[in-house]
Amino acid sequence: MISVVIPAHNAAATIGATLASLRSEAEIIGEILLVDDASTDDTAAVARQFAAELSLPLHVLPASCRDAGGTRNVALAEVLHPWVYLIDADDLHLRGGLRSLLRKAQEQPEADMIVGAYRRRVNGQDRQIKVPNGYQAACLANAAAYVKGDIRSVAVGSVLASRALIGETRFPVGLAYDEDTLFWARLMSKASLAMVSQPVMVYEVSPVRSDDRFAINPVRRFLDWRRQLRTLTDCSIPMSALKAREGLVALKIARVHYARGDLDTTARFLAVAAAAPKRRSEAWRCLRYRFKLAARRRLSPPSIQLQGAL
Repeated sequence: MISVVIPAHNAAATIGATLASLRSEAEIIGEILLVDDASTDDTAAVARQFAAELSLPLHVLPASCRDAGGTRNVALAEVLHPWVYLIDADDLHLRGGLRSLLRKAQEQPEADMIVGAYRRRVNGQDRQIKVPNGYQAACLANAAAYVKGDIRSVAVGSVLASRALIGETRFPVGLAYDEDTLFWARLMSKASLAMVSQPVMVYEVSPVRSDDRFAINPVRRFLDWRRQLRTLTDCSIPMSALKAREGLVALKIARVHYARGDLDTTARFLAVAAAAPKRRSEAWRCLRYRFKLAARRRLSPPSIQLQGAL
């Protein structure tokens, strides 16, 4: 049986569809732990109504984390069944996805983390299917490659992990972004992995909401995230991989601030990205942004330079 974990904050408009998408897997779901994180709408009531109509074993756990990682941790401390599946309250499970993940676990009994493909939907429009690649049984090599971006990222909702593997591992709390990457990396550093090439869920993406995470207090948030990232050395992920991740995230932040016209912040994060180990594609993107930044500054009036350095 499987324990399903759903963090939710003001998800009354979407939680019904998420629960309905799990209905076809009801026979193998032992419990659905929905953590209602300080919602001010009717998230819990709507979830209970849909669960009753769909005959799903829903348990609502109240929380006041106001944090995605902390909300998931509340449920992870309560799961009862051998396998754990996490999905967000605005994503959709695809029919048969859990069965395919569980079947792969039965075919490869040594595997304790099964990674599936997923469909990526941007602003309600289907884009490409993301297929996991490069996942092998060698755990630490996978963790380092995942952090560096050498193998396909996984989405929350595309992984089935054993409760024994998760153990006391928890999501970092207090981060504005990338907390799921740090969680999966910790699991991968000790997991025996298997992969399923068929999509098991639909991952909803809002580019504006994603970019906003990088636009607010960028330096403080980056430093908070980097401190958490570097704790991954305690599971033997090499510092070179962690610095490569710093560069990837810094380049994302630079892109957002360039698009929004904050050229000083763009320059600061481009400097971080330029100093980090990187693949050829990232090196080219970094160089291209530096040229674009220089050209744009020549055409812009002088601005007040921000103080301090990362």
